Amino acid sequence: MCDDGYMTETPLQSRPLEGEPIALDLVNTQWNERGSRMDLLAMEGGVAQWLSEHGLQQPRDSSTTQATLIEARTALRQCLEADDGDDSAREALNQVLEYGRIVPRLGSEGPGERVEVDEVQYPAWVAARNYLELRNKWSRKRIRACAHPDCILYFLDATRSGTRRWCDMQTCGNRAKAKRHYNRHG
Repeated sequence: MCDDGYMTETPLQSRPLEGEPIALDLVNTQWNERGSRMDLLAMEGGVAQWLSEHGLQQPRDSSTTQATLIEARTALRQCLEADDGDDSAREALNQVLEYGRIVPRLGSEGPGERVEVDEVQYPAWVAARNYLELRNKWSRKRIRACAHPDCILYFLDATRSGTRRWCDMQTCGNRAKAKRHYNRHG
């Protein structure tokens, strides 16, 4: 365990709730496991694992990439936990978005765009930009925290009914059901 209280063992083969959009997946690089807070980005090889999971190249300066990913993750979590009127959360995310810019271009295939951002900041910028895309496409209410009180994971509720409550029914959903059953019959 490192000084900030996070577990820093070797990266896991799998972690909870993989496959969410990249912005939420970055936030979900921290999770609770058996009473300990896990942090993939603090684990040896964790940054490389996360980059690989998203088809992103390992930049030349992995420590700067790690720092910018942690900055983006913190900003994203602030935005997810705050309401839209929270200036500090928006400003934190906007600082990450300022790492890059989109340049409109006309190419042989027609209109397009080019992203200009330093390679060490690119993964953090991509995650922050994805959050904006999610907010444009989905209602903010569809980006949710798991309803289990011990879970810190976020997910995009893309169900037709929009009633998903758990990050994963097999883990958090079943734990909640078991706890309700125990409280009724225990």
